[in-house]
Amino acid sequence: MADLLSQDGRVAFVTGAARGIGAAVVRAFVEKGARVAAFDRDGEAVRAACAPLGEGALPLAGDVSRRSDVEAAVAAVLARWGRIDVLVNNAGLVRDATLRKATDEDWALTQDVNLKGAFLCGRAIAPGMAERGHGRIVSASSIVARTGNFGQSAYAASKGGIIGLTRTWARELGGRGVTANVVAPGFVDTDMLRQVPPAVLAETRGRIPAGRLGRPEEVASVYLFLASRHAGFVNGAVVGVDGGLRL
Repeated sequence: MADLLSQDGRVAFVTGAARGIGAAVVRAFVEKGARVAAFDRDGEAVRAACAPLGEGALPLAGDVSRRSDVEAAVAAVLARWGRIDVLVNNAGLVRDATLRKATDEDWALTQDVNLKGAFLCGRAIAPGMAERGHGRIVSASSIVARTGNFGQSAYAASKGGIIGLTRTWARELGGRGVTANVVAPGFVDTDMLRQVPPAVLAETRGRIPAGRLGRPEEVASVYLFLASRHAGFVNGAVVGVDGGLRL
Protein backbone atom coordinates (compact mmCIF):
# COMPACT_ATOMS: atom_id res chain seq x y z
CA MET A 1 0.00 0.00 0.00
CA ALA A 2 1.32 3.43 -0.90
CA ASP A 3 2.32 5.61 2.02
CA LEU A 4 -0.67 7.76 2.96
CA LEU A 5 1.56 10.79 3.40
CA SER A 6 3.82 10.24 0.40
CA GLN A 7 5.18 13.47 -1.06
CA ASP A 8 7.47 11.65 -3.50
CA GLY A 9 8.80 14.03 -6.11
CA ARG A 10 6.89 17.09 -4.94
CA VAL A 11 8.54 20.44 -4.37
CA ALA A 12 7.69 22.29 -1.15
CA PHE A 13 8.53 25.82 -0.04
CA VAL A 14 8.63 26.14 3.76
CA THR A 15 9.08 29.45 5.60
CA GLY A 16 10.41 29.85 9.12
CA ALA A 17 12.36 26.67 8.44
CA ALA A 18 15.44 27.00 10.63
CA ARG A 19 14.07 25.62 13.89
CA GLY A 20 11.00 24.40 15.77
CA ILE A 21 7.93 23.41 13.78
CA GLY A 22 9.38 24.70 10.51
CA ALA A 23 12.50 22.55 10.77
CA ALA A 24 10.33 19.55 11.68
CA VAL A 25 8.19 20.17 8.58
CA VAL A 26 11.28 20.27 6.36
CA ARG A 27 12.58 17.00 7.81
CA ALA A 28 9.21 15.29 7.48
CA PHE A 29 8.76 16.26 3.84
CA VAL A 30 12.30 15.25 2.88
CA GLU A 31 11.85 11.89 4.62
CA LYS A 32 8.75 11.31 2.47
CA GLY A 33 10.67 11.98 -0.74
CA ALA A 34 9.87 15.64 -1.36
CA ARG A 35 12.35 18.28 -2.40
CA VAL A 36 12.14 21.18 0.03
CA ALA A 37 13.18 24.82 -0.14
CA ALA A 38 13.80 25.90 3.46
CA PHE A 39 13.44 29.69 3.74
CA ASP A 40 14.44 31.61 6.86
CA ARG A 41 15.95 34.97 7.79
CA ASP A 42 18.66 33.19 9.82
CA GLY A 43 20.82 31.90 6.98
CA GLU A 44 23.37 30.17 9.17
CA ALA A 45 20.74 28.31 11.19
CA VAL A 46 18.74 27.18 8.17
CA ARG A 47 21.88 25.89 6.45
CA ALA A 48 22.77 23.93 9.58
CA ALA A 49 19.24 22.49 9.78
CA CYS A 50 19.35 21.39 6.14
CA ALA A 51 22.89 19.98 6.12
CA PRO A 52 21.95 16.47 7.38
CA LEU A 53 19.15 16.20 4.80
CA GLY A 54 21.31 16.14 1.70
CA GLU A 55 20.24 17.36 -1.72
CA GLY A 56 16.56 17.09 -0.86
CA ALA A 57 16.72 20.32 1.16
CA LEU A 58 17.69 23.70 -0.29
CA PRO A 59 18.45 26.35 2.36
CA LEU A 60 17.52 29.91 1.38
CA ALA A 61 18.15 33.00 3.48
CA GLY A 62 15.77 35.95 3.39
CA ASP A 63 13.14 38.00 5.16
CA VAL A 64 9.62 36.71 4.53
CA SER A 65 8.20 40.21 5.01
CA ARG A 66 10.27 41.66 2.13
CA ARG A 67 8.83 41.20 -1.34
CA SER A 68 12.26 41.23 -3.02
CA ASP A 69 13.56 38.44 -0.74
CA VAL A 70 10.49 36.28 -1.30
CA GLU A 71 10.54 36.70 -5.06
CA ALA A 72 14.28 35.98 -5.23
CA ALA A 73 13.83 32.79 -3.20
CA VAL A 74 10.93 31.61 -5.34
CA ALA A 75 12.94 32.30 -8.51
CA ALA A 76 15.83 30.24 -7.12
CA VAL A 77 13.53 27.28 -6.45
CA LEU A 78 11.96 27.48 -9.90
CA ALA A 79 15.40 27.66 -11.50
CA ARG A 80 16.49 24.53 -9.63
CA TRP A 81 13.36 22.37 -9.64
CA GLY A 82 10.98 23.99 -12.13
CA ARG A 83 7.88 24.21 -9.94
CA ILE A 84 6.50 24.54 -6.42
CA ASP A 85 3.70 22.14 -5.45
CA VAL A 86 3.33 22.94 -1.75
CA LEU A 87 3.61 26.21 0.17
CA VAL A 88 3.92 26.03 3.95
CA ASN A 89 3.56 29.47 5.53
CA ASN A 90 5.12 28.72 8.88
CA ALA A 91 7.22 31.83 9.66
CA GLY A 92 6.10 33.72 12.73
CA LEU A 93 7.17 35.65 15.79
CA VAL A 94 5.70 36.89 19.06
CA ARG A 95 6.00 40.35 20.62
CA ASP A 96 3.83 40.12 23.72
CA ALA A 97 2.48 43.22 25.46
CA THR A 98 -0.81 44.29 26.95
CA LEU A 99 -2.86 46.79 24.98
CA ARG A 100 -1.68 49.72 27.10
CA LYS A 101 2.01 48.82 26.65
CA ALA A 102 1.99 47.62 23.03
CA THR A 103 4.13 49.71 20.67
CA ASP A 104 3.53 50.62 17.05
CA GLU A 105 6.82 48.95 16.16
CA ASP A 106 5.91 45.60 17.76
CA TRP A 107 2.49 45.66 16.12
CA ALA A 108 3.94 46.39 12.67
CA LEU A 109 6.69 43.77 12.95
CA THR A 110 4.24 41.06 14.05
CA GLN A 111 1.82 41.77 11.20
CA ASP A 112 4.66 42.00 8.66
CA VAL A 113 6.19 38.63 9.51
CA ASN A 114 3.13 36.61 10.50
CA LEU A 115 0.56 37.91 8.01
CA LYS A 116 2.21 39.95 5.27
CA GLY A 117 4.82 37.22 4.83
CA ALA A 118 2.13 34.64 4.12
CA PHE A 119 0.45 37.03 1.66
CA LEU A 120 3.71 37.70 -0.21
CA CYS A 121 4.53 33.99 -0.49
CA GLY A 122 1.01 33.12 -1.61
CA ARG A 123 1.02 35.84 -4.24
CA ALA A 124 4.40 34.70 -5.58
CA ILE A 125 3.64 30.97 -5.65
CA ALA A 126 -0.10 30.34 -6.03
CA PRO A 127 -0.42 31.55 -9.66
CA GLY A 128 2.00 28.86 -10.80
CA MET A 129 0.02 26.23 -8.92
CA ALA A 130 -3.20 27.41 -10.53
CA GLU A 131 -1.65 27.27 -14.00
CA ARG A 132 -0.60 23.66 -13.43
CA GLY A 133 -3.99 22.78 -11.94
CA HIS A 134 -2.66 21.47 -8.65
CA GLY A 135 -1.25 22.83 -5.41
CA ARG A 136 -1.42 22.85 -1.64
CA ILE A 137 -1.12 25.89 0.63
CA VAL A 138 -0.93 25.27 4.37
CA SER A 139 -0.50 28.21 6.74
CA ALA A 140 0.21 28.44 10.45
CA SER A 141 -2.34 30.12 12.67
CA SER A 142 -2.64 29.49 16.42
CA ILE A 143 -5.12 28.48 19.08
CA VAL A 144 -5.11 32.13 20.21
CA ALA A 145 -6.64 33.23 16.89
CA ARG A 146 -9.85 31.57 18.07
CA THR A 147 -9.66 32.27 21.79
CA GLY A 148 -7.53 35.38 22.26
CA ASN A 149 -4.88 35.48 24.97
CA PHE A 150 -3.74 37.97 27.58
CA GLY A 151 -1.01 40.27 26.24
CA GLN A 152 -1.19 38.99 22.68
CA SER A 153 -3.20 41.57 20.74
CA ALA A 154 -0.73 41.72 17.85
CA TYR A 155 -0.10 37.98 17.68
CA ALA A 156 -3.76 36.98 17.92
CA ALA A 157 -4.73 39.54 15.28
CA SER A 158 -2.06 38.33 12.88
CA LYS A 159 -3.03 34.69 13.34
CA GLY A 160 -6.73 35.50 12.97
CA GLY A 161 -5.80 37.23 9.73
CA ILE A 162 -4.21 34.00 8.49
CA ILE A 163 -7.58 32.26 8.79
CA GLY A 164 -9.37 34.96 6.80
CA LEU A 165 -6.62 35.02 4.19
CA THR A 166 -6.67 31.26 3.81
CA ARG A 167 -10.44 30.96 3.48
CA THR A 168 -10.37 33.65 0.79
CA TRP A 169 -7.69 31.72 -1.11
CA ALA A 170 -9.72 28.53 -0.74
CA ARG A 171 -12.56 30.26 -2.61
CA GLU A 172 -10.36 31.91 -5.21
CA LEU A 173 -8.16 28.92 -6.00
CA GLY A 174 -10.31 25.88 -5.27
CA GLY A 175 -11.63 25.69 -8.81
CA ARG A 176 -8.07 25.54 -10.13
CA GLY A 177 -7.07 22.45 -8.17
CA VAL A 178 -5.38 24.36 -5.35
CA THR A 179 -6.40 23.91 -1.72
CA ALA A 180 -5.65 26.29 1.15
CA ASN A 181 -5.87 25.22 4.77
CA VAL A 182 -4.76 26.29 8.23
CA VAL A 183 -3.00 24.45 11.03
CA ALA A 184 -3.65 26.02 14.44
CA PRO A 185 -1.16 24.67 17.00
CA GLY A 186 -1.59 25.02 20.71
CA PHE A 187 1.38 25.02 23.06
CA VAL A 188 4.26 23.22 21.34
CA ASP A 189 7.74 22.71 22.77
CA THR A 190 9.75 25.20 20.67
CA ASP A 191 12.10 28.13 21.24
CA MET A 192 9.17 30.53 20.84
CA LEU A 193 7.34 28.92 23.75
CA ARG A 194 10.35 29.33 26.00
CA GLN A 195 9.59 33.05 26.11
CA VAL A 196 6.52 32.24 28.23
CA PRO A 197 7.08 32.63 32.01
CA PRO A 198 7.55 29.20 33.65
CA ALA A 199 4.62 29.65 36.03
CA VAL A 200 2.26 30.50 33.18
CA LEU A 201 3.52 27.56 31.13
CA ALA A 202 3.06 25.15 34.04
CA GLU A 203 -0.51 26.34 34.59
CA THR A 204 -1.28 25.96 30.89
CA ARG A 205 0.22 22.47 30.74
CA GLY A 206 -2.09 21.48 33.56
CA ARG A 207 -5.12 22.37 31.42
CA ILE A 208 -4.05 20.18 28.48
CA PRO A 209 -5.81 16.82 28.81
CA ALA A 210 -2.62 14.93 27.89
CA GLY A 211 -0.73 16.84 30.58
CA ARG A 212 2.12 17.74 28.25
CA LEU A 213 3.20 20.12 25.51
CA GLY A 214 2.96 19.20 21.86
CA ARG A 215 5.97 18.16 19.83
CA PRO A 216 6.99 19.85 16.57
CA GLU A 217 6.85 16.50 14.78
CA GLU A 218 3.18 16.10 15.74
CA VAL A 219 2.33 19.39 14.05
CA ALA A 220 4.48 18.53 11.03
CA SER A 221 2.48 15.34 10.47
CA VAL A 222 -0.68 17.44 10.02
CA TYR A 223 1.07 19.61 7.46
CA LEU A 224 2.06 16.43 5.64
CA PHE A 225 -1.51 15.18 5.44
CA LEU A 226 -2.93 18.50 4.25
CA ALA A 227 -0.25 18.63 1.55
CA SER A 228 -0.94 15.11 0.35
CA ARG A 229 -3.16 13.93 -2.50
CA HIS A 230 -5.45 12.39 0.12
CA ALA A 231 -6.49 15.85 1.33
CA GLY A 232 -7.86 16.99 -2.01
CA PHE A 233 -11.35 17.62 -0.61
CA VAL A 234 -10.11 19.47 2.47
CA ASN A 235 -10.24 23.16 1.67
CA GLY A 236 -10.58 26.24 3.88
CA ALA A 237 -10.28 24.13 7.03
CA VAL A 238 -8.72 25.13 10.35
CA VAL A 239 -7.15 22.07 11.97
CA GLY A 240 -6.35 22.43 15.65
CA VAL A 241 -3.29 20.64 17.02
CA ASP A 242 -3.63 21.66 20.65
CA GLY A 243 -4.07 18.49 22.69
CA GLY A 244 -7.63 19.47 23.53
CA LEU A 245 -6.66 22.72 25.25
CA ARG A 246 -9.21 25.51 25.17
CA LEU A 247 -7.86 28.72 26.70
